[in-house]
Amino acid sequence: MTSLMKDPLLWILLGVLIAAVLAVMLARRTNLALRKQNADLQASQGRLEAERQRLANESATLRSEHDRDLAQVRSDAEEETKAALRTWMRSLQVLADEQQGVISDLARVKYGNDSEILADFMTIDHTNSQFGRRAQGIAALCGGWLGRRDRAAPVLDVARSAQGRIKLFDRVRIHSQVNVAVASTAVEPVAVVLAELLDNATNYSAPGTPVEINIQAVPTGVCLIVDDAGLGINAEEKDRASALLNTQGPVSITSLGSPPRVGFAVAGVLAARYGFKVSVDSVSPYGGVRAVILLPESLLTHDLPAPEAENSPTTASEGSPSSPVTAPVAIVGTTAGGLPRRRRAVAVVPPAPSPAAEPDPVPVPEHSEVTATATRLTAFARGTVRGRDTTTTEGSENQ
Repeated sequence: MTSLMKDPLLWILLGVLIAAVLAVMLARRTNLALRKQNADLQASQGRLEAERQRLANESATLRSEHDRDLAQVRSDAEEETKAALRTWMRSLQVLADEQQGVISDLARVKYGNDSEILADFMTIDHTNSQFGRRAQGIAALCGGWLGRRDRAAPVLDVARSAQGRIKLFDRVRIHSQVNVAVASTAVEPVAVVLAELLDNATNYSAPGTPVEINIQAVPTGVCLIVDDAGLGINAEEKDRASALLNTQGPVSITSLGSPPRVGFAVAGVLAARYGFKVSVDSVSPYGGVRAVILLPESLLTHDLPAPEAENSPTTASEGSPSSPVTAPVAIVGTTAGGLPRRRRAVAVVPPAPSPAAEPDPVPVPEHSEVTATATRLTAFARGTVRGRDTTTTEGSENQ
């Protein structure tokens, strides 16, 4: 036993054993501490994750409320802007219609035989019609009214009416293959939309090139096809046009650019409201854009309105035997654009009861430049009057 106690190997083994036991105890203590720390960390992580989720939910709620409030503010601002514009455009439309009536009466009744004054009146009337169209377009975008007709109008007259509402009307050529009328509720919308398409076609094609309107019957109704000789539109513009022309709801006027490009937006809003279709996704035979208005059978009628009789306005008191009376206007042919060419009204003076002879009037050159201009503008204006004869009494917005 004493020898074993003196054996160094035994002490070494004992030391190793003690060291091993201490190491195991230390490792166990460390492991327990690490497990406790890990549990604490996991608990803390769970609390942090719950807090993060709570904050995320609150953030989403706040973002949703912010987006909803912002959308409501924008919607309110848009509606207030549209309401203000609608009121202003209503006043401007009434004034434009009244002014057009005054111009027409003066041109037909009082100054119809003065070529120079008549030419000036026709120029003013044409400018006024463009002003009225722009007011109608803005009113339509704002949910307003266009004016109402009591009668249907031949589709050819509607096309002529649209032609008369653009600046470069003399570049438009109309070819019609049909003999139908547009229902009274759709006359103004179709004329306004066609005028917007013609305005685009003339503005975005080379000066001097013609813009053609072909009116053709199709199995589902009638198509008004507008072809120009411009450069066409790229894919991005075509997508934008398609989106505006096929809108199913109100259009934001703040999304139309600066300055706003309203032509396609006006066409899309009116097409959706009145039940016809507009597209600009084809290429014209001249390399430009082909725009198509498809009028369904529901907007057409084959009961063509009877031609309105020409009144016999007087320039003096009614019943006076010396009052000059305007003779009926006779159609003597057509212009190159298909518009009716009418002989200028002639004032006929009934013979006075006195036998004294009146001196012969001074002759006016029939082929002077002023007379030619007046004749052209007069024929054009009379060719469009039935298509744009509306009343401006306010009615339902979905008239």
